[in-house]
Amino acid sequence: MLCRLTPCLLLLLLLTSCGDLPEPFLGDPGPTGRLLAQPPAPRLAVPPPTNALLPDAADSVMANTLASALQTQKVPAIAGPAQKSDWKLVTSARLQGPSVIPEFTVIDPSGAARGKAEGAAVSAAAWSGASAATLQASVTEAAPRIAVMLTNIETAIERANPNSLYNRPARVMVADVTGAPGDGNRALTEQMRLRLAALGPVVQTTLTSADFVVDGQVRVVPIANRKQRVEIEWTVKSAAGDERGRVIQLNEIPAGSLSRKWGDVAVEVATEAAGGVNDVLKRQTGDTGNTQSPVDKSGAVRGQPGNPLLEGARSSPGQPAR
Repeated sequence: MLCRLTPCLLLLLLLTSCGDLPEPFLGDPGPTGRLLAQPPAPRLAVPPPTNALLPDAADSVMANTLASALQTQKVPAIAGPAQKSDWKLVTSARLQGPSVIPEFTVIDPSGAARGKAEGAAVSAAAWSGASAATLQASVTEAAPRIAVMLTNIETAIERANPNSLYNRPARVMVADVTGAPGDGNRALTEQMRLRLAALGPVVQTTLTSADFVVDGQVRVVPIANRKQRVEIEWTVKSAAGDERGRVIQLNEIPAGSLSRKWGDVAVEVATEAAGGVNDVLKRQTGDTGNTQSPVDKSGAVRGQPGNPLLEGARSSPGQPAR
């Protein structure tokens, strides 16, 4: 049996939201950040400053304003004194001519300084006046810079950890595919496990010790001209269940073409989809080097022009991928 598919559209959806995984500093880092699986600390305490050249009455206002600004950067910052296991952000300031330069130092739970960021210069008169507007403008400007510093600290910690995903392959459970007609569930599951393992991740069939889970779901929808649209969606989640990305494949086929054996169709689909899944996994450890599939600025991964997926493919399970 021959199965002719129209050119495949493969979409890689990169998610910046980390769901309910307890991130240490930057839960939503954006394109310049990264996502971590092992947080080094639960929160960042922001105590009232004691050496910031502010009136005493403004110290608590500064701490609350700074914590709120960091929360908008998805940093789990809490205004108040640090507990024993907390990281801490200490605010200070220095005079520089007619201006004041705010400084923000990150202290780890052992008391060691791990990094410092400077805010924009503020006139000494405005700073000593400590109006709510002045403090808000200062910390709003500094918060993104502090967030980047926290990410850099976090990255250094993870790179030094031999058990982090920087220093070992990701362990990925590929769950059984659902929703496919014919033998598609079995064939796609087997092929995804094979093709993804060939790209480097450690593929397993149970959740034990897994870092991520890949779920595959197939939908077949009747369309005009005696055809069907096959939608294959691969969802990448953390072991805790928060979504990290999706790979979506869309094809139009003659109705009933996949109602029995998938054969080479499963091989080709899983080969292309595994590259997109691996791209999602790489981005969990800040690996933005060469990826398996070409990615445009919108984050979409598409099949190569002029090379339709499975054109004239034979339906024989043992055929190797082209």
